[in-house]
Amino acid sequence: MALILTRSAYALPGTSLNFKTGSWRVQQPKHQYQTAPCHYACPAGEDPQAYLAHIQAGHNLLAWETIVNINPMPAITGRVCPHPCEASCNRGQYDESIVIHAVERFLGDEAIANNWAYPVKPVGQSSIEIAIVGAGPAGISVAYHLLKRGYRAVIFDDHHEAGGTLRTALPPYRLPRTVLDAELNRILSLEGITFHPHTRLGRDMNIKELQQQYRAVFLGPGAQRSTEWSIDGAVPRDLHSGFELLKEWIDIGTVPTPKSVAIIGAGNTAVDMARVMKRAGVPEVHIISHKPIPRPGIPVEEAMPAIPREVAEALEEGVIIHEYRGIRRLILRGERVVGVELVHMKKLLQPNGKLKRIAFEGTETILTVDQVIPAVGQVVEPSGMEMLIGNRSYFRTDHWGRLADQPGIYVGGDATGQSGTVTAAVGDGRRAAEAIDRELQSQALPDWSKAKPIGFGRLNMNYYEPGPRLQEPTLAIEQRLGDEEITKTLSSPQIAKESQRCFSCGNCLACDNCWTLCPDSAVLKTKELASDGSHYIFDYDYCKGCGLCARECPCGFIEMNDEV
Repeated sequence: MALILTRSAYALPGTSLNFKTGSWRVQQPKHQYQTAPCHYACPAGEDPQAYLAHIQAGHNLLAWETIVNINPMPAITGRVCPHPCEASCNRGQYDESIVIHAVERFLGDEAIANNWAYPVKPVGQSSIEIAIVGAGPAGISVAYHLLKRGYRAVIFDDHHEAGGTLRTALPPYRLPRTVLDAELNRILSLEGITFHPHTRLGRDMNIKELQQQYRAVFLGPGAQRSTEWSIDGAVPRDLHSGFELLKEWIDIGTVPTPKSVAIIGAGNTAVDMARVMKRAGVPEVHIISHKPIPRPGIPVEEAMPAIPREVAEALEEGVIIHEYRGIRRLILRGERVVGVELVHMKKLLQPNGKLKRIAFEGTETILTVDQVIPAVGQVVEPSGMEMLIGNRSYFRTDHWGRLADQPGIYVGGDATGQSGTVTAAVGDGRRAAEAIDRELQSQALPDWSKAKPIGFGRLNMNYYEPGPRLQEPTLAIEQRLGDEEITKTLSSPQIAKESQRCFSCGNCLACDNCWTLCPDSAVLKTKELASDGSHYIFDYDYCKGCGLCARECPCGFIEMNDEV
């Protein structure tokens, strides 16, 4: 169908339209889609600008479908992701970043409540089957994306329920089990995905058998073994890692309850463990962190890697965080801990130009505690995969999850030792599915380098009104006693209001500025979408390259290029 074009304004026939001023031009405007910073920063590959635009137009279902084309579990990731998209949001340089994770969470909850159907086509019984070991976020993601590409996915997991560390190590006050079950069950019930619980690699099957039976194998075993920890070889008799204790608390609801405890670490496991201990009734809970508490002025890469809102809530609940501190020695009475000696730690520039964290002599202090719990990370439990991982703690893969010299085997999630987030695992699964598909179709993989995002300086702030970021309601501190979810989902009107704060960085928001402000009426408005996704076309017969459209574009979608 031909596009219906509308010129903004022009004189009567015989006047301006008879003079094609485009011959004066030395530069010409072009629509150029730019990657939004939120899109660039998302480990899963989501484009928040795209689904916020659908919400602005009142199309929540389309917004959810836009998310799940990339990430099939937004109700989960909207709750537990550290949302680097928000730290990168251009709006944060104007007033406050958009509360993107709350929008994602809202759409995920709406899909569950309304039973929105995933946008996937059914696959035939004769479709190629791919084996997936591990039903964590990476395994669920690769299964979903393989299904979208026309494959059947067969998932094996040694637990009786899917979820991986989402189920075994994330406290319900962060991720309610009703939400986890609802979203995972919706994905696993899709025609073409088969789930085999209680099936362990190395016991019930082996890698060679899987390679013989399936055209490709994806490994998402997670990192299930706690990193070994000691202070100069000294280990308390009752040493338990934070990861192990978290799983114990989630499984049976109990943890040790000393009068005081020191938790070593700065990540989510350390913070979760501290908050669990407070809920269990431990009066004095300390976190010992080499890194500072996240706050304005502290670079993201330098701060504690735990989610900032989780750190803030831990402080509200009475957890004491000793930042820039390390443990110099354990104070033992026999084999029992009675205290730790802390020392101030800070990064200093070394002669080789690298920063190194060192202890400052003379800053030692004694902290009296009854128990020490290390939460310093996990590594892969290699059972059944020894020949693939060797002596390493993690698998070494390329961008697509491929193992060197192991054709047909792919790895993703925590087992790669990369960022260790749920969204990164989802992204690993999506890329691995694409790699598997292209390999089986004998197609080359695409260039994976990312275009740099559009910067704040490319936007025209004269067209945006300041407005505060919405705050999600949370439980009062005195009500945070057990498994009750602390953060609540925003309402539909609130989400619609928040979506209006999006700058639409690098993409047309149909404001009509170029159409109404062009002095030569050289911008035509279309009823249907043009090929570049906008509703505007440049009429180069009349455009003389003044650049007014580019200067007045709020979102940086128009750029001026030299005339060829």
